[in-house]
Amino acid sequence: MKKEKQEDSRFIIAKKEAWIGILLVIFNFIWWYGFAYGLGSGPVEKYRFIFGLPAWFFYSCIVGLIVMILLVVFTVTFFFKEVPFDEEGENR
Repeated sequence: MKKEKQEDSRFIIAKKEAWIGILLVIFNFIWWYGFAYGLGSGPVEKYRFIFGLPAWFFYSCIVGLIVMILLVVFTVTFFFKEVPFDEEGENR
């Protein structure tokens, strides 16, 4: 059976942007998990400290937050498009 009507271009853009968001969440989790359990899995006596925080916490939470903010700003600036929400906006 043929599709009588093509999919609305707004939905195609929204799906692409949703996948970008999912990839950002997965990257954030891998970053956090890698530093938190990679550096934080040893005995407490061997922890390194940065600004009074354990290195695993500093890299996973503090640096991770900064990296994610920069990645989100970058992706929104360069990959996301402004899409009109009304159906009339498509005809403009």
